[in-house]
Amino acid sequence: MRLAIMQPYFLPYIGYFQLISAVDQFVVYDNIKYTKKGWINRNRLLQNGTDVIFSLPLKSGSDSLDVRERELAADFRRDRLLNQFTAAYRRAPYFEQTYFLLDQIVRYDQINLFRYLHHSLVRTCEHMGIGTSIRVSSEIAIDHRLRGQDKVLALCTALGASTYVNAIGGIDLYSREAFRERDLDLKFIRSKPFEYPQLGDAFVPWLSIIDVLMFNPLDAVQACVASNHELI
Repeated sequence: MRLAIMQPYFLPYIGYFQLISAVDQFVVYDNIKYTKKGWINRNRLLQNGTDVIFSLPLKSGSDSLDVRERELAADFRRDRLLNQFTAAYRRAPYFEQTYFLLDQIVRYDQINLFRYLHHSLVRTCEHMGIGTSIRVSSEIAIDHRLRGQDKVLALCTALGASTYVNAIGGIDLYSREAFRERDLDLKFIRSKPFEYPQLGDAFVPWLSIIDVLMFNPLDAVQACVASNHELI
C-alpha cells in the first residue's frame, strides 16, 4: 500500500494532486502548526500575464495554534475572491466548467480553516476523478506528540503502508535507512513540466490547479495528473 502525507494547501499546484493520485491513501495533517507566509491559505493565479497571490483571510490567532484551530476571518468576502478569479480567467477556454467547481469550493459554508481546506481538496479530487482515500491525521491512532520523520513512520505503521511517497522538496528530510528498518520503501515524486497556452502570454508555470483547469480539457489534466511525473 502506497501512502503520502502532506499539510493542507488551498487550491495547490498540480504536483500536489499528482502526489495524491500516485498513492492508495493520502493523509492530510490537521494537527500541525499553521505557518505564516506559507501556502496553507494562499496560492497563485495568472493575472495580466503574471502571477498574483490570492488568499483566504484568517481570524487573528496565536502562532502556536494548529491548522485545525484556526478560523476564516468574519469579514471574508467570498464574492470578492470569486470576482478575482473571474477577472483573471473569464476569457479562458474552460472557464465555465472550472468556475462551477470554484464556486462550490469558495462558497462552502464553513469557518474552520482545516475543514474548509479539506473540503476544497476532496471536491477538486472528485472533479478530476482521483479516487484516493483521503484521511485526516488526528483521526489515526498514533502518538501525536511525535514530529517530523518519526511521526511519518508512525503513520505508515498504523496504516499498514509498504511504500511512503513524499514530494521531491523533502528529499533531504528523510533517511532511506530509517524507512528500510521498518520494511518501508521510500520514494519521492518529481513532476515533469506541463506547459500550455495561457491567453497568448509567456507561460507562467506551477500556478494553482485552477489555472491548469481553466486552460486545459479535463481529460488532458487527468492524463497529466496520472502520468506526467516520476517516482525516484
